[in-house]
Amino acid sequence: CDYSGFGRLFHTQSLRRVFMEQVLKKLTLEFFGEGKHKIEPEKLLHLEDACLLDVRSKEEAGAVSISLESIPGVECVNIPINEIPDRMGEIPKEKTIGVFCPANVRSGIVYAFLLSKGFSSVFVVEGGYAALTDAIKPGKILKLIS
Repeated sequence: CDYSGFGRLFHTQSLRRVFMEQVLKKLTLEFFGEGKHKIEPEKLLHLEDACLLDVRSKEEAGAVSISLESIPGVECVNIPINEIPDRMGEIPKEKTIGVFCPANVRSGIVYAFLLSKGFSSVFVVEGGYAALTDAIKPGKILKLIS
């Protein structure tokens, strides 16, 4: 009986658990108190190489879609939270990632998951819908694209 595949699987799962434990240990009161996990929508939209990762369900994204097509340098990707593990290849690791959902619950989960997968420049978009819609009002969009 060959257990080499089982050994590799066990080793891989152990490494993932250890890495997630390292991520969790960094999430201290100081870390959250200083807002190191957050990015303001305006700041994200002003970056030259960023991605707004929308983790809402397909139904939510279909009801109110966010494309940001007119904002140079910012890509918008909708991957529902339950599809993140299977669609990791669609998340640009080299860009600054702003994770978005209405109440920042799913965003926080995906934030920690991406950190555990080696993403280094990932943040939760601060303020949910209200802050994001405020950041894309006509006057602010005009400033971004001018």
